[in-house]
Amino acid sequence: MNTHHNPRVALVTGAARGIGRAIALRLAADGLDVAVNDLPAQSDFLYTAVAEIQRIGRKAVAVTADVSKEKEVEAMVDTAVSALGRLDVMVANAGVGAGRVVSVMDADIGEWEKRWEINIRGTLLCYKHSARQMVKQGTGGRIIGASSLCGLRGFAGVGGYCISKAAVRSLTQTTALELREYGITVNSYAPGVIETDMTTKEADKEHGPGFTVKNLLKIPEVRTAKPADVAVVVSFLASPDSHFVTGQTISVDDGVHFS
Repeated sequence: MNTHHNPRVALVTGAARGIGRAIALRLAADGLDVAVNDLPAQSDFLYTAVAEIQRIGRKAVAVTADVSKEKEVEAMVDTAVSALGRLDVMVANAGVGAGRVVSVMDADIGEWEKRWEINIRGTLLCYKHSARQMVKQGTGGRIIGASSLCGLRGFAGVGGYCISKAAVRSLTQTTALELREYGITVNSYAPGVIETDMTTKEADKEHGPGFTVKNLLKIPEVRTAKPADVAVVVSFLASPDSHFVTGQTISVDDGVHFS
């Protein structure tokens, strides 16, 4: 869909560290200019990411925003567009992890809703405002969200998180249908066990990366991936080549879940 000669532009949320950072660097290596987002508290990491993208030879801008607040998401998209000229790829990666292990019978709804604010509402707002920008530009686009292995299958004790990531899958399907006529594809990625700061626990130091998560989900046999292993899938979904793939949630989990 990219008929102009300017570089394509991506916006990646939750890009200060972990999977988001790996995605931002990968898209820069693919030749895109990249706006990176995270919370103000992550600014130092965000500026490091900007410097790395610039070293790759691409333009970059840091935009702090809380994705659960609509005005901030709207401003984030506007800032990215005014800094880099347009928006071709939105990666709604920002999210929070599973939190305390607790049964549905003991669910603290308030605590669960805090997770949903970021994982569901935040993703929805990113889809909404990036879609409006892409439709306005009239040259198609790529919208990509972060689901999870836990969004494709239930796991005991992490219901609140599973619900939030299942919602991303559902939202991705709906939005894909609504945006097809504009040449905008909408897909999500569903990581399994990935080695990041967010997932690393004390026991992992002794037993290896991902041990705690695998133990919790009762999937001891699978391998633990690196953030870059997720970024390669996002690289494809963000590319012009993926124009025939939409409404999908792609598992990156060493074969735990087959769709």
